[in-house]
Parts: sequence; structure tokens; C-alpha cells
Amino acid sequence: MPKISLTVNGKAVSAEVEGRTLLVELLREKLGLTGTHVGCDTSQCGACVVHVNGDSVKSCTMLAVQADGARVTTIEGLAHADGTLHPMQAMFREHHALQCGFCTPGMVMSAIDIVQKHPEGLSEAQIREELEGNLCRCTGYHNIVKAIAAAFPLMHQKQAA
Repeated sequence: MPKISLTVNGKAVSAEVEGRTLLVELLREKLGLTGTHVGCDTSQCGACVVHVNGDSVKSCTMLAVQADGARVTTIEGLAHADGTLHPMQAMFREHHALQCGFCTPGMVMSAIDIVQKHPEGLSEAQIREELEGNLCRCTGYHNIVKAIAAAFPLMHQKQAA
């Protein structure tokens, strides 16, 4: 079995994996990082989104061997060591942008990537369009969109308009 090495949430890890092992399986089953959820197994729901080298990736569509040498950040790697939440997590909490919570880890990871890739600003329509790859069956997205909009100035250190 191939041995891979990667950095997950700032820590160097190595693991032996079968060539067919998905990144989500490595994270959940070998590394115990169960915040990354498996929702559909078809890359449609976005519950498994993590960041690989700074970009959001559906980890159910990526082989673990493809992440060899990469930097991977999961939902567990966002909060600071003292428990301070990432601004996106804080805004999801403040704006009640979750109900059952199943989609939340992937939604937060996607939302961070969306905000980082649009430093010039985001309209509500843009946020909704960018979220197309993430499904939530509970919230109706209204508070999710509000949370992302509220996190934008915090992440870019800008004054809210």
C-alpha cells in the first residue's frame, strides 16, 4: 500500500492507504476527523468540503494519494487553539445559519473559500450562486447567506457597509 504524507490542520501526518482510498475516508477513518461529513457519495451535496492547498475540494471525489504532500484543512482546523472561532464559524453561529448541522462543516469550508476568492465584495446573488455545490435540506439558505455576508468584512478586515 502506498504511504502518503501530508499536513492536516497544521500537523504532519503519514498513513498507508490503498490506492482507492478517498480523502474523506482517510480524514474520517484513519485520522478520526469526523467533522467532514459524507452525505451523498456522488459529489453533489458538499458536506465533505475541505481545503487542499487553500482551495475548497469535495473530499469524496479526491483520492487520498492525490493529497500526498498537500496542506489539508478540515472544519476541526479552523478554530484557534484557545477556542476562538474562525470569523465564518462565529457568523454562522451568530446568524443561526444551521439547523440539523449536517451540512454545516462543508458549508463553512465552502463559504471561507468563496469569501477569500472575492476580496472585491460579494452580492447576495453571488453568494447564492457560489453555494450551488452545497446542499442544505433544513435552512432555506437565508441565514447562511446572511452569515457569509457578515463574515466578509471580518475576513477582509473591512468596515461593514
